Amino acid sequence: MSASRLAAQTVRALPRKRLSRALGRLAASAAPQSWVDAAISAFVKAYDVDLSEVDMPPDGFRTFDDFFTRKLITGARLVDGNPRALVSPADGRIEDLGRLTAGAELLVKGQTYSAADLIGDPDAAALYEGGHYFIVYLSPRDYHRVHAPTSGAVQYVRYVPGTLFPVNRIGTDHIPQLFARNERLAIVQESVVHGVVTTIMVGAIGVGRIGLSFDDLQTNRGDAPGVRSYADSPIALDRGEELGVFHMGSTAIVMTPPACELEVASEAGASVRMGEAMAIGGLDER
Repeated sequence: MSASRLAAQTVRALPRKRLSRALGRLAASAAPQSWVDAAISAFVKAYDVDLSEVDMPPDGFRTFDDFFTRKLITGARLVDGNPRALVSPADGRIEDLGRLTAGAELLVKGQTYSAADLIGDPDAAALYEGGHYFIVYLSPRDYHRVHAPTSGAVQYVRYVPGTLFPVNRIGTDHIPQLFARNERLAIVQESVVHGVVTTIMVGAIGVGRIGLSFDDLQTNRGDAPGVRSYADSPIALDRGEELGVFHMGSTAIVMTPPACELEVASEAGASVRMGEAMAIGGLDER
């Protein structure tokens, strides 16, 4: 048995959500500053984190979670100047990309996923049959805030409950239907340029919490699953404005409708930064 498969079986046996909540409380606790600084220093060294672009608090980070959810200095990330660019919502690696099938299915690392399972709503998923999808994996060293890939108003957010497996190679290689099993938030924007675009923030083991930047909804802390609608007062966001934050993890999945004709500007395996173009195009205006 390979080491990665053994690790996956070990993770399956763990009480993952309870463990993640406990780690979350620890990461957010106000431990002695010397302990926090030592933990951050070890993490920075282990994962080669670039601190030169971090918006550093004057007195340092008070908790490890403050460091992990760090903001960047102004100008550290630039949004592509083409208004028809669909931009990366996060720093990371393009794990996979392509077109959804007629049955709204997508292929990720050799596994077939249903958009209905990922979004948590078959009717909403049908909007993406034949559209494009982009999957961005955030490694531990990456900046963990997620931003709008398009300009448009947030219409609603769906909180899909689930478990919390790792989303690294151990998870993607050995946990079937990983992204459809982990807790996630599906954030739906309506864009004049790109149509109805869904960004799915997928949680992972660890702290295991996802928070919205425009609402108080957070996963894995007892908030009720389901839909939060903003139809009466849509939240307008430009490309690059903040959607949410990962408190450990994870992966962001962007889906566009088939009427949005895109010329893909990236490739699977490529490194990407928030704001860089993943594709150029928009709604077919013929």
